[in-house]
Amino acid sequence: MPYTPIVATLGYVLSPDRRRCLMVHRNARPGDHHLGKYNGLGGKLEPDEDVMSGMRREIHEESGLVCESMQLRGTISWPGFGKHGEDWLGFLFLIDRHRGEAPARNEEGELEWVEIARLDQLPLWEGDRHFLPLVFDGDPRPFHGVMPYREGRMQSWAYSR
Repeated sequence: MPYTPIVATLGYVLSPDRRRCLMVHRNARPGDHHLGKYNGLGGKLEPDEDVMSGMRREIHEESGLVCESMQLRGTISWPGFGKHGEDWLGFLFLIDRHRGEAPARNEEGELEWVEIARLDQLPLWEGDRHFLPLVFDGDPRPFHGVMPYREGRMQSWAYSR
């Protein structure tokens, strides 16, 4: 059977001092699959856009910020991750220059500039703890990982560069 995942973007916007990143605390919608968790910004790709355009659109829609510079940090295949077991394929970006001011919240929850050093202390998807260090590690090579989920739980993690 062919692999036909939902294609999405996930972005981490750096503060000008590069010590913090913008996260959304998903606490606004009771039926949200991510309820209570902190997440980067992003979402599903539209049929008529490339991944860079999709990332720019999602950052602007969710934070009002305009991306001026960003790097693809990696890709992750998440088989079984969706609320109903759907497969997802994510393109992860680090947005290192932007303009504008983010509001205090969006329709998904509160927006918060979080110290990168304390990301692992937040309520995150358990799998995020494996790939977030790669997003921020400074290695210029992108990573490409696979992280299967079953019934909302990460089963394994593997990646290459």
